[in-house]
Formats: sequence, structure tokens, C-alpha cells
Amino acid sequence: MTVESTSRSDSALKHPHTWVVAAEIPVDDAVARVADFRGSFRTKVEQRIDALDTYCRACRRPYADVSKADCAASVDNRHLIGGDQSVRAKRKMPAPPPAGAKLVPGGKFTRYVLRAYVSGVSRPHM
Repeated sequence: MTVESTSRSDSALKHPHTWVVAAEIPVDDAVARVADFRGSFRTKVEQRIDALDTYCRACRRPYADVSKADCAASVDNRHLIGGDQSVRAKRKMPAPPPAGAKLVPGGKFTRYVLRAYVSGVSRPHM
């Protein structure tokens, strides 16, 4: 008994995952209507549901890849923003206009409610 309890405590993660299952459940028209309206529905008792994917809700990584590791989202969010930003490739700058090209400034538009409508920004031209 003591051997089992120590092995379980060794495998406990400091930052556990929150596992969720993506599923596909065939329903009839009435249940689909309720699910669309309410955002949820009730299934039949003992209904078998096929799991399409099992992943962590927080770090969005598959069960098979990270089941024995800590949840990356509990540590920090670098896994969601593409890793360390100091070593990522920088954005490409747009090419400058060709020689001799003249930039023409555009008109000034206001997007505030009444002023935008009065100035004709959101009103169709007749």
C-alpha cells in the first residue's frame, strides 16, 4: 500500500491540465433547434459519444503529447504567442514606393456616430 501511495505522489503534477474532449453527437431537428437557441442541450441516458479529440482546455495541447508534463498555460502564455519573442523572426517591412512615385494623401474621415452620419461616411450617396 505504501508503494502505491508514494508512486502516485511522485507522478502528481505541479500545474495540472484541465482535460476536455471534442465530440460529435448526432441529434434530431428538435434537439438541434434547442442547442442553437440555448447553446446547450441534454443527451439521452447512457448515450455513446465518439471523442474526436482530447486536449487541455488551457494550453490547447493534445493529451498524448503533454499528459505527463505540467500545463504550459499555468506557467506562462508563451506557448500561445509563438514562443520567446526576442528570438522570433521580425515582421517584414513593406517595400518602399518606386522612384518618382508621388504619395497622395487621402481624405479625412471621422467615425463618430452623428458627425460620421452628417458628413456622409455611413450614409449612402444618392
